[in-house]
Amino acid sequence: MTDALELDALWAEFHRVVNMTSQELAAWLRVQDAVEDAEPPPEHAGTPTGEHVLGILQKRRTDLTEDDISVMYEVVDTVTEETDEEQDRAADDERRRHRLMTLGHDPLKPPQ
Repeated sequence: MTDALELDALWAEFHRVVNMTSQELAAWLRVQDAVEDAEPPPEHAGTPTGEHVLGILQKRRTDLTEDDISVMYEVVDTVTEETDEEQDRAADDERRRHRLMTLGHDPLKPPQ
């Protein structure tokens, strides 16, 4: 398992990049499921990952599983990579925004 210092850093980074609350993410995932003609998001940003992110947001750090930690690394890497590329894209690129929101990150939400 991940050592305590690494887990602390991952926990902080995950909660920095996942800027939607669990309520906001749950509502977004319900909206996405209700849209019949929605284009399926890429593998790493699919509903199962979004549901897993939602589960992680509802846990305490001490209750994390190895699967949770793996998803947290995946989400941090994906959101960081996507936001690093942000300068090359329009901030209101709707498809990109929706893909990131499936992971719990709304690029239009102001930093807190």
